[in-house]
Amino acid sequence: MNGPPVVSVVVPCYNYGRYLPDCISSITTQEGVRTRILIIDDCSTDDSADVGFRLSQQHEDVEFRRHEVNQGHIATYNEGLLGWADGEYVTLLSADDELTPGSLSRSVRIMESNPTVGMVYGGIEEFGEGMASTTSSRGPRGVRVYGRQSWLRKRCLEGVNVVPTPGTILRTSVQTSAGGYDPVLTHAGDFDMWLRVAAIADIGYVRGEPQGRYRLHDASMSYGVYQDRFADIAQRKLVFDSFFTRCRSAVAAAGIATERVYAGMASQSLWWACRFYEKSAQPDFAEVARCIQVAEDTYPEFRTLRAYRALQRRQRLGAAFCSRTQLFVVTAVVRKLQNLRWWFRWRRYGG
Repeated sequence: MNGPPVVSVVVPCYNYGRYLPDCISSITTQEGVRTRILIIDDCSTDDSADVGFRLSQQHEDVEFRRHEVNQGHIATYNEGLLGWADGEYVTLLSADDELTPGSLSRSVRIMESNPTVGMVYGGIEEFGEGMASTTSSRGPRGVRVYGRQSWLRKRCLEGVNVVPTPGTILRTSVQTSAGGYDPVLTHAGDFDMWLRVAAIADIGYVRGEPQGRYRLHDASMSYGVYQDRFADIAQRKLVFDSFFTRCRSAVAAAGIATERVYAGMASQSLWWACRFYEKSAQPDFAEVARCIQVAEDTYPEFRTLRAYRALQRRQRLGAAFCSRTQLFVVTAVVRKLQNLRWWFRWRRYGG
């Protein structure tokens, strides 16, 4: 008699020993599946090794490894995902994050019912010290299955990553076919991974309660360079450069206009430049110039974009006029509402 589906869970850890017990507890208490867990300590300088070893002694299905030399997060991810995972399904969960109750079984049920689905994701809950829980009391409101081509088109045209890593699960066979994380893409490697997965498999989405819990703290990888909006555009451009080259046939089959993707990212940078003129009578012209340079690096034909024409109008009128007049208020409000709508969708529905 076959047992429950096996989910291999890779838990990379670097100086997150204080969070590790809660992370592992959120995995071992999952119902409806059998979990095998590998904690990989990437030569932490805190007590991660002691905590990880102790957890492996306490739980039969928890293994522990420690790197004698720090190898970086990408190599650590790939070690577990490609070199160790042997269950039917696989997921990556950072040691500072957690799964929500029932997360794995919800995802597995979708893939068991839909053989063409290779990845399932959902929303996340942000949490951290001093933060109130935002978990909804509502149950799942069903699922949605996207055809790979339609999902790819949507993600490429929006140009942003809406898939959170906590709670996202793949078929192990799909993970193997897609390959590992790209060491060049240190910031946006997850976005690149999701695109490559969608090039070969359909995508499932869980509606309703979050699938994962994302911890906010000062040592998180989302801080520092990862909050630099210009670095974010540069990394997303690298993702699309790589994806459009490596997956030409999938891009063509999905009917993706690659120039439009780059134009969208360039427009984002130019709208930021416009915002400088709207906020202050003495804008930071160095930042405006940087916005323009990023737009040019992303899309050399940026002067043909509506956002560039809008910036030129503001430059002709001058920052003092733009910051006083109500001429651009409607444009700014609409853009703000669009940004809020996108954030709401990403936090709650993932796309």
